[in-house]
Amino acid sequence: MSPDEKAPDPYDPIGLPDYDREFIDPDDLRRFEKALNAPETNSLSLVAINDWRPINQKVRKRRRTPKRSKDETREGVLYTVLKWPFLVTVFTWLTVLSIGYVLVRVYIFLYEQLVTWRGKRQKLRRSLWTKTNYPDWLKAAQELDAHLGNVKWKQEDEYAYYDHLTINKVVSQLKKARKDAEWELQHRRIGASEPPAVEELQTILEACVKNNFSGVENPRVYSEAYSGTKDLVQEYIDEVHACIKLVIDSKQIDKEAKYRHFKHLDTNFGRTALCLSGGATFAYYHFGVVKALLDNDVLPEIITGTSGGALVAGLVATRTDEELKKLLVPALAHRIRACHERFPTWMRRWWRTGARFDTLDWARQCSWFCRGSTTFREAYERTGRILNVTCVPSDPHSPTILANYLTCPDCVIWSAVLASAAVPGILNPVVLMTKRRDGTLAPYSFGHKWKDGSLRTDIPIKALNLHFNVNFTIVSQVNPHINLFFFSSRGTVGRPVTHRKGRGWRGGFLGTAIEQYIKLDLNKWLRVLRHLELLPRPMGQDWSEIWLQKFSGTVTLWPKTLPSDFWHILSDPDPERLAYMLHAGQQSAFSKIQFIRNRLKSEREIMKGLKQCSPAGTVGGRTLSPILSRRVNDSEHEPSNDDALARRLDENFPERDGFSSNTSTTSSRRRSSVIEEMRRQSAVFFDDDMYTDEEAVVT
Repeated sequence: MSPDEKAPDPYDPIGLPDYDREFIDPDDLRRFEKALNAPETNSLSLVAINDWRPINQKVRKRRRTPKRSKDETREGVLYTVLKWPFLVTVFTWLTVLSIGYVLVRVYIFLYEQLVTWRGKRQKLRRSLWTKTNYPDWLKAAQELDAHLGNVKWKQEDEYAYYDHLTINKVVSQLKKARKDAEWELQHRRIGASEPPAVEELQTILEACVKNNFSGVENPRVYSEAYSGTKDLVQEYIDEVHACIKLVIDSKQIDKEAKYRHFKHLDTNFGRTALCLSGGATFAYYHFGVVKALLDNDVLPEIITGTSGGALVAGLVATRTDEELKKLLVPALAHRIRACHERFPTWMRRWWRTGARFDTLDWARQCSWFCRGSTTFREAYERTGRILNVTCVPSDPHSPTILANYLTCPDCVIWSAVLASAAVPGILNPVVLMTKRRDGTLAPYSFGHKWKDGSLRTDIPIKALNLHFNVNFTIVSQVNPHINLFFFSSRGTVGRPVTHRKGRGWRGGFLGTAIEQYIKLDLNKWLRVLRHLELLPRPMGQDWSEIWLQKFSGTVTLWPKTLPSDFWHILSDPDPERLAYMLHAGQQSAFSKIQFIRNRLKSEREIMKGLKQCSPAGTVGGRTLSPILSRRVNDSEHEPSNDDALARRLDENFPERDGFSSNTSTTSSRRRSSVIEEMRRQSAVFFDDDMYTDEEAVVT
């Protein structure tokens, strides 16, 4: 930018890319509306259109909220007699524990403010909050570490939470093998009776490039200082990175051997994913987290979002880096209009339909963030990012799905985002939409309805590991009912316990012990109620997983929320409030950037080697991403019965009027494509040596 040019105003919406553009086609909304109003497939009676009992609405038949039958609860005399007294007793005890927990947290807060944070350390700590970019934050963090004596801790190799002896030995071997390989590369000389040094380097790498090798990725190793980790750990990571680059550039190894080598490294090391939690308007704090990761080039390719986090993930996955940098500014608040209606309007709607918000209006608003009716596959092809959205079926029996370009490639993103945000009482369950070959939309999965993903799986760690070998998760957690219970007694990544030189406990040992006991006791009694099937089910929904599922990851970010956020939990932020959310999200990410950067340093080099050495890197002239190239190369080619299966599906599930494909051939091809995607997913568990290059399946 020249000195005469002015930087764009971050509060002016005119500078936002596609600010005035409406991406969605009105025909898509009409098809979506028709799918919402259609009765569900295989239903003999008209079902309720929302989770509440229909109120003042003309319907042919009302369905009451389903109740648990006797065979489900194993009801007997004692169950009937003791159920309610037991529930009252347990809930009374839970209330007492909750009050006690709040008092303990208040005590710990006062202890830290009055005992721990005083004098110069408090001044240096406060300066961290004023920084708006990572380089300035890092400089301030290094000053705080120097004042607290953490520099000496970094210089000492010994630490209880990783194997420093093994790391020392591996670093020495890597340095020697790399120097020998570089000497041979420069002088083009190899001993007649000895293998190339680069082969020895490969052997060492295959032994040490693994997930959390010898504890170097243990979050505790990054939790004793504000900036960075042990010097030995950093030296090991930098050396591994240099060695992987040397293997990529080496001319002494053929392409096929390199591919096998990097495939093994990728399998052992795994992938990294960014997980954005739900939390209504608290989810807008995720924008700041994404901005911090993007500005420092540590934004993972794999992104998952649930409920409100799905909206943020949809924006990230459908925009390029350049577009995102222009969008993640306070002016973005002018495009957030989900709660633009006044109180009387949504109150009348809630009384009439059981939901506060209008589904079609939300679809229109959401489509701008997802670039219209973009599908998961189209988003992946445009940006290279792998979007995942968690959706829960409206019936209590079907499993949760993780929608992405593998499981449902032609599913429209905005419909999945709506489904993931359909909290009972806030938004009615919705139908997922899929895009046909001619560009029109049709219901997905027989028109079944879906709702809020946070009800069962806020952070889908198991599904991410299954589909993409993810074993390192960056979780941005903003759920208000979880934020209160987050407490790191020994510090967290980039946020150490500062009294007693980082070796103490938050609030002292007694304060931490009481906090842990109360929290575990709360969890225990909730699990007892769930396993005895005593918990009530408002609106026919099991709400226990809202409290009992896993909400954290390898590294967890907790943006600093405000008490006023609870008052605005169902309101659109103005530019000033969004500016604070961006700042708070960035601040929560700054302390974790070095940890994430060290992780991605090796991972990206491995993926670079896979891409360069892949025997089938392109399909139809289009360069594939590393993941898709790997899955295509690992695919097994064998005769299939896809056509026969398609015919059986046509017989059992005839197409419904208005939603059928143009021809039976198109329907058959689409089912065959889905089956092929499933085969491609399963092929990742087999070794590539089982197949030849000619056997790779390319669709």
